[in-house]
Amino acid sequence: MIMVGAIAATLWVIGAVMKVPNAARWNMLAVLFAGVVIVQLVLPAGHPLRMATGADARLWAILFGFAVLIWGYRKLLGNLRVRAKPPQAQPEKPDQFSATELDRYARHIILREVGGPGQKALRHSRVLVLGAGGLGSPALQYLAAAGVGTIGVIDDDIVENANLQRQVIHLDRNIDEPKVHSAAEMMMAQNPFVTVRPYHRRLDAENAESLFADYDLVLDGTDNFDTRYLANETAVATKTPLIAAALTQWEGQISLYDPKRGTPCYACIFPQAPDPSLVPSCAEAGVIGPLPGVIGAMMAVEAIKVITGAGEGLGGRLLIYDALYAQTRVIAVKPDPDCRVCQGRGAAP
Repeated sequence: MIMVGAIAATLWVIGAVMKVPNAARWNMLAVLFAGVVIVQLVLPAGHPLRMATGADARLWAILFGFAVLIWGYRKLLGNLRVRAKPPQAQPEKPDQFSATELDRYARHIILREVGGPGQKALRHSRVLVLGAGGLGSPALQYLAAAGVGTIGVIDDDIVENANLQRQVIHLDRNIDEPKVHSAAEMMMAQNPFVTVRPYHRRLDAENAESLFADYDLVLDGTDNFDTRYLANETAVATKTPLIAAALTQWEGQISLYDPKRGTPCYACIFPQAPDPSLVPSCAEAGVIGPLPGVIGAMMAVEAIKVITGAGEGLGGRLLIYDALYAQTRVIAVKPDPDCRVCQGRGAAP
């Protein structure tokens, strides 16, 4: 057993030095364990190799059972802690900016459309971002950089190697970590003057309304229609402005949905989800890496405009960007008087 332990430790250390992801290192140990079990089962009793690896397969089976129990317990405990932990009450942010903040936000403050009042509005605003993936990554980075006071991010996924081609808020060393914690770490490193609330869970019908009610604006960067429709219904119910975007291959789209102020809701424009075969996922159809950055940055710009009142937003307009042919189209959209979601609920009186 000592020999097996030494081999396992050596594999782990070599993997760490070579920056092999934790998942791959655990896989190597699993292969080693499988090899030891095979040795115990195939070789005859008393064989030197079998004696050197513990002499009895039952011992390894017991150790494996304990390892599985410990892993399962830690996983369950971690999930319970994440779900049970309530959002921390944040102290009221002061009106006065420090010298460091004034210097940091100077390019905003000298903009006529933003100025000091706009930057204060950003500081006191609360924005929730759904998803810390392709669209969420740039949106979160620019919201934090802009000085949005409280930023919530909800996602139940972990960072994978295949994400790093486009999800630029995550680093190679964050592989296997929850995306919300990886994103929060990077946002706080970029701007320690903002408050980040990570929610490592899936948005569902049980938590959506209470979560939305705690924020002034929601950005939807999710990649499935069930969550998009849930986000829209919850935004209408809580009268929360919703900026939603979507991607496919070379094309992206974005709009602001705020029926309280006379715009259509998401369901007005897309009353039902298309057939899955017509809208393949990024994993199935691919997506050009910088495209989420373009559309995600647009989401952050629209959020800043909503908060500061600058310019004209995308309410009542759907912007479509075709990166392959460098074309941008803006389509006027109107509320659907027969919409099952916003008619009579979130529409302007």
